[in-house]
Amino acid sequence: MASTIWEHVLTHDLAVPTDRPLAELTTELTTMLGSTDPVQRDTTAYQVLATWIERGVYDDLLVGLGDGMAAGLDVGIGESGTDTVFRRSFSALVLAECLDRGNNIGLSSSKVLEWGDRIASWYVREQDLRGFVEGKGWAHAAAHGADAIGILAGSPHFTSNELTVLLDVLADRLLLPNAELLVCGEPDRMAEATAIVLRRNLVPIGVLEAWIARLANAATASGGEGNPFLTTFNAQSFLRALYLKIAFSTPAPELRADLLLVLIDRLRESNPHHLGDG
Repeated sequence: MASTIWEHVLTHDLAVPTDRPLAELTTELTTMLGSTDPVQRDTTAYQVLATWIERGVYDDLLVGLGDGMAAGLDVGIGESGTDTVFRRSFSALVLAECLDRGNNIGLSSSKVLEWGDRIASWYVREQDLRGFVEGKGWAHAAAHGADAIGILAGSPHFTSNELTVLLDVLADRLLLPNAELLVCGEPDRMAEATAIVLRRNLVPIGVLEAWIARLANAATASGGEGNPFLTTFNAQSFLRALYLKIAFSTPAPELRADLLLVLIDRLRESNPHHLGDG
């Protein structure tokens, strides 16, 4: 029966069914966010929730829905290689939708900051960074977390201090030791979130230079045994993605020219054999 209901929703412009309470439908969709079936999770649960949020279905219930998604960030936290990652990762994605809607309808500053803290705390604690899981589809916690940070960066309640914290959270995520290599487009999503911060034009160049230097140090291979690319890959991939994102960003950050020069210098320093002089 449940499958028939959601098939009907998907084929009828995602209209809200009138024969069941919204709370009951929401509970079912929330459960499906943790499904290992990508059709249930991505095509149905996330798509339906995101559309209903955008259409204002949850406007009077947005705080409760967002709080439920924030709670989902803690389900199985600390685990890696298990199926609980889907609930955490897709809860972050739906919470980002709640924040985006909240930007439009005037969600309170205290609630935005609270959800921001929950997202940041989860993002740096998440241990399962698998991108695509064979047979189960996208987990993509690093990408979904970046998407949520990008939405936070666009909030009018985030000023210079809060935006600087978001940059630090992205750097912390990239620089955690023994992290899985981000090979499923995550650096591009993280660069997009960074570009949103930069387009706010509130973080001073001195702070940005120091932040880029921290990442560049991690992107520079050091001597010793072993494959250095395993430890520098994530930071290096991000800096390259960030350079392209800033270069092509529309609208451009006011500091674009300065940032590109800083990135060029740091990329040369971290790639002396390929980008150095001579």
